[in-house]
Amino acid sequence: MLSTLHASKVPQLALLAIILLHSTVRADPLLSSWFTEGSTKYARIYTSTANRTAGISTTTWTGQNATQSQPTYAGVHEISYSPTWVYIRNSGLAPYIMGPWLNPNLPKNQGSVNGAYRFPRSPVFPTGKTLTGMGSIGFLVDGVSIYNTADGFSYSFVNSKDASPNAGIGPGDGVWNRDAWPNEKISFDFAQNHPQPSGQYHAHVTAFGARYLLGDNVLYNETTKEYSENTSTTVFKHSPIIGWINDGLPLYGPYGYSDPNDASSPVRRMISGYVLRNGDYGTANLATTGRTSLPKWAQLAQSKTTLATNQYGPSVSTTELNHFSEDYDYLGDLGYTQGVTSTANGYSILFDLNKYNARWCKTPEFPAGTWAYFTTITSSGTPWYPYNVGRWYYGSPTGGASTTTAESNLTQYYKGSTSASETWSGTPVTVSPTTVTLSWNSVEGGTYKVSSSSDLTTWTDLAGTVSPTGNSATTTDTVNTSTTPRKFYKFTRTGMATYDNAGY
Repeated sequence: MLSTLHASKVPQLALLAIILLHSTVRADPLLSSWFTEGSTKYARIYTSTANRTAGISTTTWTGQNATQSQPTYAGVHEISYSPTWVYIRNSGLAPYIMGPWLNPNLPKNQGSVNGAYRFPRSPVFPTGKTLTGMGSIGFLVDGVSIYNTADGFSYSFVNSKDASPNAGIGPGDGVWNRDAWPNEKISFDFAQNHPQPSGQYHAHVTAFGARYLLGDNVLYNETTKEYSENTSTTVFKHSPIIGWINDGLPLYGPYGYSDPNDASSPVRRMISGYVLRNGDYGTANLATTGRTSLPKWAQLAQSKTTLATNQYGPSVSTTELNHFSEDYDYLGDLGYTQGVTSTANGYSILFDLNKYNARWCKTPEFPAGTWAYFTTITSSGTPWYPYNVGRWYYGSPTGGASTTTAESNLTQYYKGSTSASETWSGTPVTVSPTTVTLSWNSVEGGTYKVSSSSDLTTWTDLAGTVSPTGNSATTTDTVNTSTTPRKFYKFTRTGMATYDNAGY
């Protein structure tokens, strides 16, 4: 494979590039927002805290339930579309270094599981909403799966304890459902994601890794390998799209326009409509009443208006408030109005997002307006319920995994990993009196040869085979630039290492 983008000329020298014009469409955001820059490098993990501290990662690993015996490529590696759907193919593994995790689970390539995952291009908003379920409810733009707020277990009244992976009492009663953030965060990596036993790496809360890649007010410490919300700034830019949900709606980071109808209004953190049931804002005080009633939204979700005694939850004195999703109340159910400062129950409050964690608003990608979800955090950067999407989808979740695309009229928008077209780097050539250094964006695992010519007719291969470091390749040529009037270069991919191509 030859280079695909023109590299600029330098004094006395020129670089040859074979220009292949990639036909594109004036993309809608569902096509153009996917982060594809990482698809030409291997997915990597830190296998231990010590290795993370030392910066030692690996491209293969063996775990209790999921093993990655061959390298595979990170992120989204194919995007196709029809008039009604956008399809992605992805490994489910992030383009940043993942891990480690304080549980025995390790991630693995999910390409054969995800198949072609599709999203509707024209969302539909039914009156009757659909509850989010376990497993993927969408994907971050870096190819990582998005899960809902739950960890899949709930309190068991007859056993007087939570069900859990090792409790041996099943999933629980399904009334007081454990919130993944407080119950599983100890197993999250610094990007705030983790793998489940099947190896699907996923996000329950605001995804630091994806947001950092996209420049969304997240800091990264190269020494400690930690991400953090930039709480020192008071001037924000609108968050980018960080994911897409099965109903075809975008998921933004935490920051949006103050006035949803005015793109010139100040940008600030979007405020969740959910508050703890601690007696404030007219909520029940569960520390006083006990967990003997459900908030209105949960009554609707569970079709339970009142609870029988054997459906009560544990006391707040033994199980911290926020342990369960049902420990939160939605302000809209307590007399407050979304989007305006409103007063009820002796409190005045402003919240931006509805019961589904969405609002109608203008965004940089949708200047005319769109329904969109926003990830929710506190002013200190801590994830806040319901994190990404509420208990229901706002639109109809017709998207999801599709083992076959079922459409014959698909147009390919992007194809990456080993099918990617290499390009010269941002600084493709540097010249000293005796040396020319050439740099290009390559495919990890590839091997390359570089050839030179003075007349574009006779080509001579430079000595040696070039193997990239990650997805960047560099080589040098010894040249006396004072006596060489011109020289051209080209590179060609000559081979590829074996890799896990499930789903490619």
